[in-house]
Amino acid sequence: MNRAKVFKSSSKSNSVLYRLFDISIITFSLTAAAAFYGVELNRVYLTVLLVVLLAFSYLGEAFDLYRSWRAGKFRHMVLFAWGSLICSFLALLVFAFAFKFSEQLSRVVLTLWFANAFAGIFAWRLMSRLYKVNRRKLGLSMQRVAVIGATESGANVFKEIIAHDELGYECIGFFEDRQPERLFEDMHLHVAGSINEAVNKARRGEIDVLFIALPFKAEKRIADILSRLGDTTVDVHFVPDFLLSSLIHARIDHVGDIDTLSVFESPFNGARELIKRTEDIIIGGLILLLISPILVAISIAIKATSKGPVFFKQARYGLHGEKIKVWKFRSMTVMENSDVVTQATKNDSRITPLGGFLRRTSLDELPQFINVILGDMSIVGPRPHAVSHNEEYRQKVEFYMLRHKVKPGITGWAQISGWRGETDTLEKMEKRIEFDLQYIKHWSLWFDLKIIFLTIFKGFTGKNAY
Repeated sequence: MNRAKVFKSSSKSNSVLYRLFDISIITFSLTAAAAFYGVELNRVYLTVLLVVLLAFSYLGEAFDLYRSWRAGKFRHMVLFAWGSLICSFLALLVFAFAFKFSEQLSRVVLTLWFANAFAGIFAWRLMSRLYKVNRRKLGLSMQRVAVIGATESGANVFKEIIAHDELGYECIGFFEDRQPERLFEDMHLHVAGSINEAVNKARRGEIDVLFIALPFKAEKRIADILSRLGDTTVDVHFVPDFLLSSLIHARIDHVGDIDTLSVFESPFNGARELIKRTEDIIIGGLILLLISPILVAISIAIKATSKGPVFFKQARYGLHGEKIKVWKFRSMTVMENSDVVTQATKNDSRITPLGGFLRRTSLDELPQFINVILGDMSIVGPRPHAVSHNEEYRQKVEFYMLRHKVKPGITGWAQISGWRGETDTLEKMEKRIEFDLQYIKHWSLWFDLKIIFLTIFKGFTGKNAY
């Protein structure tokens, strides 16, 4: 007899519900605070509510707050929610002071509002978490999982299932037709039956999720399995046998009715592009305003200590490999901008005394905030290399040009990880590219803020900077 199927809500439906929960809690928190203190919710308070809701919604998307957290960390979800709320109220304060209506707001009401919302967005997440955990302890909301193919990719899936019990997965084993000696390592110890048995179990409703971990070259075999699973309600996932995850981004796209798998693609599409640009304009504008006295002082010092212009604009490759002009303070007696550029080395005679200090402290790169405002660069991203270096290393370093899927940055993950300055060996350049691609793959607003914060402490100076 077929087991009754339990239909589960999709993660997209849940994400919409979670957004409504947060919006309702923030709105209710203000209503409760105003009622407690006896304040009427007039047009001013409705305006600030709208500001907070818009800011929280924007930041929630930026921090990817509403993604599926089944395999994530509960504390991370809470911290991201709290971070979005704190930043939203900071935005409210800036907005209120900028438009000069802060005096019309009660500090007590604002404090109570924030405290209520802070507790509320945690409380409902905690209750939801406890509800799910208890259901899984009781054996409810569990999904029985099987893996077709005792391969390396199948073994990796199995390890992740074992490592993350919050997934709510119960793995019943691998299903294979090959002989034990042909299987990956000791995976024959977990083989529960043949592929035909897995298909029959799926038809009987004994499997909820099925992972196909066969190699791409077994195309006909995979097609046959999918055809046989077509009259079941099992969730089927295909696990590729090559390292798509080591490349930039892998996702399913569509050209008309044809499905395509994107491999080399920028992470900044749609809303992410807007988030990244907003980050650059707001943070870049504030930093440029704060450092303007330093820029003036350095300009005067350069003019007073050496002949030549204050600024040096060097051709570099930017987004999509297009050439841009990168602003820097002049730190050398020469201005190389040709097809052959000699990289600065220790005790380089071309570097002026002031230029040496500027380069060691990275102060020579401060004018690049102008590039950020103009849109040629970003605050965080792979450092732009001279055009001649690009042409040299793109032939030597695998996936080198993928770093141009994003805008070059003033600081980056490679720089704060110790891979800045002279790249006098191929290994050094390979490590820099490795960290650049890690940044592109794992980009988030939180990752950018982390890099900016760490740059303050260890990104400006370094033993390889000269």
